[in-house]
Amino acid sequence: MRARVPRAAAIDTAPAQALIAATARFTADWRALWPARGSVGLAVSGGPDSLAMLMLAHHAIPGQFEVATVDHGLRPQAADEAAMVAQLCVRFGIEHRTIKLDLAGGAAVQKRARDARYAALAAWLRERGLAALVTGHHADDQAETLVMRLNRGAGVRGLAGMRPRASVPGDLALPLLRPLLGWRRADLRAVIEQAGLIACDDPGNRDPRFERARIRADLAGAGWVDAAALAISARHLAEADEALDWAADGEMRVVEWTEAGCAYTPIAPRAVRLRVLERIVSGLSGGHPRGRDLARWLDALESGGAATLGGVRGDGRRLPWRFALARPHRIP
Repeated sequence: MRARVPRAAAIDTAPAQALIAATARFTADWRALWPARGSVGLAVSGGPDSLAMLMLAHHAIPGQFEVATVDHGLRPQAADEAAMVAQLCVRFGIEHRTIKLDLAGGAAVQKRARDARYAALAAWLRERGLAALVTGHHADDQAETLVMRLNRGAGVRGLAGMRPRASVPGDLALPLLRPLLGWRRADLRAVIEQAGLIACDDPGNRDPRFERARIRADLAGAGWVDAAALAISARHLAEADEALDWAADGEMRVVEWTEAGCAYTPIAPRAVRLRVLERIVSGLSGGHPRGRDLARWLDALESGGAATLGGVRGDGRRLPWRFALARPHRIP
């Protein structure tokens, strides 16, 4: 007679099997995003998302990454959280660095912390010779980003949200990888539970003073919102953004460049014209104007006016539109 597996034994093996399945899923995502291109650096705060990423990477790509934890100096608990991540890395034989910053509280603290964090991580990557930065952003983060940008009237590029592969802010030469954008927050918390770990809790993630925390709470309380579907929409918008860039490549062929500047007779739809104007500003002055400023500039040109943006003067009084570096203001 065939032996029966005791129910207790089946329960005991379930977490291990689930972790194996999660590792296989992460491995497939990772290979599609970063096919064997050198060691990378993981940004791990000790929160559930980045800690799950650390565990998945440990099982999927051992020996191919190092870890850094940034302590912004804004919360006394942050030092203990960094120490926890360091101890976990020692346990698994992973190289770890704690990066200590000394930020002051006050206005725009989240943006200042983000800028300082990425600058410090970029310096760490270069010092260690690591090829890319990896963060634990996931589908719920993507949904929150999409809603935040909808509230600001963002265009296609902004609504495309975070990309699986981008550049480290402030250092465009360094790749930024987000292998978890297809994962839900609940998926990652399950990985932590299956690994028998306890993640750190940052109260700032629930602080209503911060826009993302408010959006997160509202989305969690809205049963009709499907965060995964919002993240899929962001991916579709990213594909549309690529299509607009492709169309702008074709439209740039009608831009005539001279030593004095350039001339442009617009043919394509408005969304493509915006991309062309953005490239004209970048080509002439090196500027990178915001989308809403480009839209106002295009409005002025289409209405037959002349206006300056990013150090470039555009004249739309007749076709072709003409662009040149703006003359500096004379000081009386």
